[in-house]
Amino acid sequence: MNKPAGPAQGAAGILREIRINPVVPAESVLVATARGMRPRKDELPAPHDARPHLDTCPFCRGNEGMTPPPIARIPEEGEWKLRIVENKYPVLGDDTENPDFGFGLQQAIDGYGRHEVVIDHASHGIRIHEMDEEHLALLFLTYRQRMEELYHSDDRLQYVLVFKNFGPAAGASIAHSHSQIIAMPVVPDNVQAEVRNSQAYYQTACKCIFCSLIDEALTFEATLYDRTSGEMRRTISVGQFVIERSERFIAIKPFASRFEWEVHVLPLFHSADYLDLSPVDAAGLSTLFRRTMARLNAVLGGVQYNFFIHSLPHGAAYSAGVPSFHWHIEICPRTSIPTGFELGSGLFVNTISPEDAAERLRNADVGE
Repeated sequence: MNKPAGPAQGAAGILREIRINPVVPAESVLVATARGMRPRKDELPAPHDARPHLDTCPFCRGNEGMTPPPIARIPEEGEWKLRIVENKYPVLGDDTENPDFGFGLQQAIDGYGRHEVVIDHASHGIRIHEMDEEHLALLFLTYRQRMEELYHSDDRLQYVLVFKNFGPAAGASIAHSHSQIIAMPVVPDNVQAEVRNSQAYYQTACKCIFCSLIDEALTFEATLYDRTSGEMRRTISVGQFVIERSERFIAIKPFASRFEWEVHVLPLFHSADYLDLSPVDAAGLSTLFRRTMARLNAVLGGVQYNFFIHSLPHGAAYSAGVPSFHWHIEICPRTSIPTGFELGSGLFVNTISPEDAAERLRNADVGE
């Protein structure tokens, strides 16, 4: 089984620097490759039960009575490929109504919302990189459909988040592959920050910051020298952070990666709203996404991860973000446990240089 790479060596040597996230500058990352040499406890690869069916699993075909009634099933007739049910233990719901209140500095709003589970596949043991591309395209289109229906279902719902937890370290309580959709009465602060900062960039550059980052990844190269000695300090080559690229989508290793093996997937064309995803582009996305997840699995072996979709919030207040925001999927593998420094400082610590991680992922053998 492959283990995560150790600290960065080679031309760059030991790396220790704070990198600023260009989209959310308040979110910084400390890249400290020497930390990778210290004794530490890594998150173990997620145990993989490859069996196609488990009698005790509520998400397996034939065990539908173990879950709430379906919100949707695809297809509607015959054996289902995807099922959507209410989460039995929702973080938000509409079963009770609590009035908003505030006293002094303390404020609370009603925890109203929707919490749904998308059962990704009928097979118990299948992993997302093992699903065929047609099925993955169906999954991505199902996300879009549910997001659209939830936005239109109630004006109180301000944001719909699609996410997936895989493995205990990522918060998954059931091994059967599934995703979740939460519709909430507020827009999360991290999404607000992305929207706000991308608008600020657009006002000065007249261009989407995500499109600019894609352009840099595909066209930029430079050699950096020490001001005093004149010695070469670093080279940045074209495509150094690109993991996968197709005609319409790209997978990029962020320069300021919060997680050692973090990868972002974006459309190469400008698009602010995931609800604009077409069936043709869903097919293209599925191909690139499956290969990206296969690369992560090949390098890490049974990777535990979260991924989530960030799309432009709906509502008149966010319409100005159409030219400046760019929907994307963030894949965050869980290979280490956050430390007290990270929790106390809010500064992510990355012990593998994003350049080295990108090279390993790019060179992973995932077949043709």
